Amino acid sequence: MNFHILTLFPDMVMSGLNTSILARAMEKELIHVEAVNIRDYSLIRHQKVDDYTYGGGAGMLMQAQPVYDCIEAVQQRLPERARVVYMSPQGEVFTQQKAQEFSKEKDLILLCGHYEGIDERVLEESVTDVISIGDYVLTGGELPAMIVVDAVSRLVPGVLGNDESAGTESFQNGLLEYPQYSRPEEWHGRKVPEILLSGDHAKVDAWRLEQSLERTKERRPDLYEKYMKEHPPAVKKKRRKKTTEEPHPAEEENFLQ
Repeated sequence: MNFHILTLFPDMVMSGLNTSILARAMEKELIHVEAVNIRDYSLIRHQKVDDYTYGGGAGMLMQAQPVYDCIEAVQQRLPERARVVYMSPQGEVFTQQKAQEFSKEKDLILLCGHYEGIDERVLEESVTDVISIGDYVLTGGELPAMIVVDAVSRLVPGVLGNDESAGTESFQNGLLEYPQYSRPEEWHGRKVPEILLSGDHAKVDAWRLEQSLERTKERRPDLYEKYMKEHPPAVKKKRRKKTTEEPHPAEEENFLQ
């Protein structure tokens, strides 16, 4: 999968992503990440990309022309037009489900705003998705873009080494992940739950689901309520009581007739 991050600060983006699991994934060519400098597409002296906003107000705004030309330069290199994701607190909140959706793309363009944002006209012209990582404001879209790259990359086959890991993490099935333990079996007087030492995989799975439900109910009641609506508990059928009484002779005779 290919990530194309359009930014005013390419060094910030690449230094943050060229580490750990993502760095190894890039070395193995499982993913490709490039940071494209929007300033390179400015037609103004000193690569200026911002100006004052019409109508007044504090701060500067990124101009439409360099952003548009940067997007188009990347699009023209691709076999087909890619989705353009603008990182903004005004967008749809990023979720694990959205990460799964993005992971099915071959190319993804991530647009990072700065200052007071980007001229609305180029957003209307070129952007396909607007994504927020939460209800707060940052100085730019670089950190949110890096978060999207990290979350989506983990879903690309081979990136984690053990693909099962991505399938058991929080939010993957709508619940928070169950608690996990490693050696030693006892630490600071706290022991690993006996069920995890039993070797009974069916019981372990049942325990983990129970723990996920309890943890989600406690920490994210909104997710718990949604999960329970989508997975209502099965209603147990009442068994009919068997009668051991012998039928009355008259009743038996009528039945035979």
